[in-house]
Amino acid sequence: MTTTETAANVPVRSLERELADVINAFYDPAYESRRVFSEMIGTFFLVLVAAGATVVNARSNGQIPLGVQVAVPGLMVMAMILFMGKVSGAHFNPVVSIAFALRGDFPWNRVPAYLVAQLVGGIAAALFLRITLGNVGALGVTAPGPGITASTAVAFEAVLTLGLVSTILGSSSGAQNIGVIGAVAVGGYIALAGLWSAPISGASMNPTRSLGPAIAGGHWHLWWVYLVGPCIGGLLAVGVAWVLRGPGGGTVEQLAAQGDTT
Repeated sequence: MTTTETAANVPVRSLERELADVINAFYDPAYESRRVFSEMIGTFFLVLVAAGATVVNARSNGQIPLGVQVAVPGLMVMAMILFMGKVSGAHFNPVVSIAFALRGDFPWNRVPAYLVAQLVGGIAAALFLRITLGNVGALGVTAPGPGITASTAVAFEAVLTLGLVSTILGSSSGAQNIGVIGAVAVGGYIALAGLWSAPISGASMNPTRSLGPAIAGGHWHLWWVYLVGPCIGGLLAVGVAWVLRGPGGGTVEQLAAQGDTT
């Protein structure tokens, strides 16, 4: 082997070792508590701003416009992905965790801990709002708009979640992995979905975002809409991903599901 060939192969071997180290860390149970904590704190901040914007608006006599209320969750998700996406994958949504698992990109045995962490983070955020600002604005719980039926709200939540999960799965696929720029795609989608559809269903797209305030504040009106709708949308997104890109489970997809986008 010539010196040129040896030098040319060094970056390749280095990359292979780096990928192997990341994959080994991904499957190392010693890091699981760190990942679970990341999901909890990330979901806490997501629900804090998503529900908090409504609560602050109620306490401030309408100083937070609707456009701001529906845009801030997208900005927070973008920040959290950039902040600690490489720790846990920055799911912050049980539908996303299940979708990654259905695609074969995330281990099923880790899903329950992620779901519990996300729910705990959502409840903690809503409790913080209740303790500090009071049980006002229905603690920011999502609900269908005036005159909107439950079936319409379910349909909207399903379609909106289909787009969200498709964006997440697509931006982390082997063919279109766009690294940290994926945070912009996901955060932008959440803000855009809220800007045009919040008056219909609340644009939750996340059972934890809705259940956290419902549990903390006791506001249970049509809560099931925000469990059924997003779950349907997530399943549809997995089907769309299969049609567009075939089965998952590739190395790039697995790394993206746990946060590494190198």
